[in-house]
Formats: sequence, structure tokens, C-alpha cells
Amino acid sequence: MKVVIGVDGSKYSEWALGWLGVLPFQTPPRVTAIHAMDLQSVRPTFIIQPSVSGYEPDSGEAIHLLESRAKQVESETKRRLVEIGFKGSVHVVQDTIAHVLLKQAGHKGLIVVGSRGLDAIDRFVLGSVSTAVTLHASGPVLIVKEPAQTIRRMLVATDGSPSSKKAIQFLTKQLTAKSEGKPLVILLVHVMPFLRYTMVKEEGEQLLAQEAAKLEKVGYRVRQFPCVGPAAEEIMKVVNREQPDLIVTGAKGQSAVARFLQGSVSTKLVHQSACSVLVVR
Repeated sequence: MKVVIGVDGSKYSEWALGWLGVLPFQTPPRVTAIHAMDLQSVRPTFIIQPSVSGYEPDSGEAIHLLESRAKQVESETKRRLVEIGFKGSVHVVQDTIAHVLLKQAGHKGLIVVGSRGLDAIDRFVLGSVSTAVTLHASGPVLIVKEPAQTIRRMLVATDGSPSSKKAIQFLTKQLTAKSEGKPLVILLVHVMPFLRYTMVKEEGEQLLAQEAAKLEKVGYRVRQFPCVGPAAEEIMKVVNREQPDLIVTGAKGQSAVARFLQGSVSTKLVHQSACSVLVVR
């Protein structure tokens, strides 16, 4: 599998690299790490913010600082990839990071990015990039929000939509169902609307059973959570109660009565959850 990761030297970037080492890939992925120097967005920051002494560094000095940081990030990223045990390459580019990540990942590559980047003057890479990438990526996106940890429990939101089915497929085709010899636990959530609940209840239960069977077939241990109410709110209730290590969701859900991952729900989960989120298209 192809994995493209954004790196900028922040703690979130370091966490993202760490997550590559704990995701239970069936086969080691091909990793491309990208560090972007967006000179156009940085230059004004240096010009309009003088230092305490009143000295304003010129654009040449600003570029020198960015290049120096880029070398540090490149060197550290190469070291971390070796440490994790993955083969890969590190590229320093002069472009906006979101554009490069999307281009490098193509239609199927997994994009891994920290939920935030560097602060103040040094913030030139990640920032709100996680939101932009989540909205525009053609393939899966992992938004990292915490240090890497052994994955034992994953919450999976399902509604039977194409993107939801792709999320299940990602778990069965790209990841292994066991960690340290023990089956990984899937907290399988399906949210049904109050409207016409009695008419969709049986359909929802059948969906959960079908998706659970697919996951159990490859070795996962599944717990089912049928819920009723607003989608993001009900999913977050399960998240807060069960404390999963990772949330997995499709990018969009169905329309009409069966809809529960309605467009912005995946974005709400990214913003509201404390744990990392994998959004699959």
C-alpha cells in the first residue's frame, strides 16, 4: 500500500510517524514523507512581525531559516522511518502541503497527517491542512491527534453506503485482524433516525449483522452498537463510553431515511474526538 505522510517537525508530525509503526498493515507500506516550504505564505509573516529589538529579518533570512528547518526535518524523518522499519523516501518541496499530499497520494494512497502543525512564525506546514486533506482526498486519510499506542479497539461507523463499505474493506484487505496474537476488537456502530425508526430498525439490525460477519470472517472480534438519534452525537457517545484507540468512518453516507454519515458527520468526528480518525473513501 502507498502511504503519504506530511511532516513539519511538530509533535503532531512526530505522532503521525509513530502511528505508521502501530497500524497493523498486512504488508509493509511504501512511505513517501513530504515536507513543504510554502514561501509565499511565510514571507509576509516575517515582514510584518518585527522582533523585540525592532529588527525585521529580510526575506533571504526567512528563507534560510526555512531551509535550515527543512534539513532538520528531512534528517529526522529518515531516521524515524528506519527506526519504524519501513522503506521510504523524504521529499522537501516548495509548495502548499495539502496540494502536494493530495497529488502524491493519487486516488488510492493513504494520507497520514497530524491534526495540527507548528505555532506562530514557524507554522508553515500542517495547521488546518488536516481539514483540507480530509475534504478533498480521493483515498483514505488518517488524522493523528495523539501519540502512537498499541491498537486494540477500533470504532467503526457503518451505514451501508459505498464509502462505509470501503471502510470495512480497508479493515479486511489492508489491516490484520490480530495484534500481539490477540484479535482486535471492532466496535461496530450503526445510527438510525428517529423518523420512521420502526421501519428501519430491522434493516439496521441486518446491516450490522452482515458487516459484523465480514469482519469476524477475517478474525476481528465484533461488538455491535445499534443507536438511534443524530449521527455524530450518537457516535461520540459510544466513543466517550468505550474509549477506542481509533475511529474508522466513511467520508459520506446515504441520503434520505437511511442516511447517518451525512457529509459533514465524518468532519464532526474529526473535530470532536480526542482520538485519531481514519476517514475512508
